Amino acid sequence: MESQQVLTLGQEGLMMLLTISAPLLLVVLVVGLVVSIFQAATQIHEATLSFVPKLVAAVIVLAIAGPWMISSLVEYLQRTIQAIPTVVG
Repeated sequence: MESQQVLTLGQEGLMMLLTISAPLLLVVLVVGLVVSIFQAATQIHEATLSFVPKLVAAVIVLAIAGPWMISSLVEYLQRTIQAIPTVVG
């Protein structure tokens, strides 16, 4: 296996990681920002007020984008596993 192939596989893996995790992370980030602004404006500093909306947003995103995430990961793993014989031999 050449070093270029290793770097390409690593790059594809990192891009898949970013692609899969981006929707969830962005939505939770935006919800956290909105809740933080709300807490600063109202001076309500309740721990559950920042945790529960992020949890609900994460569950909603996983319910909506979950099938796409799983199918993307399965396709990536299938391509990677099927490429093993060509890379090794």
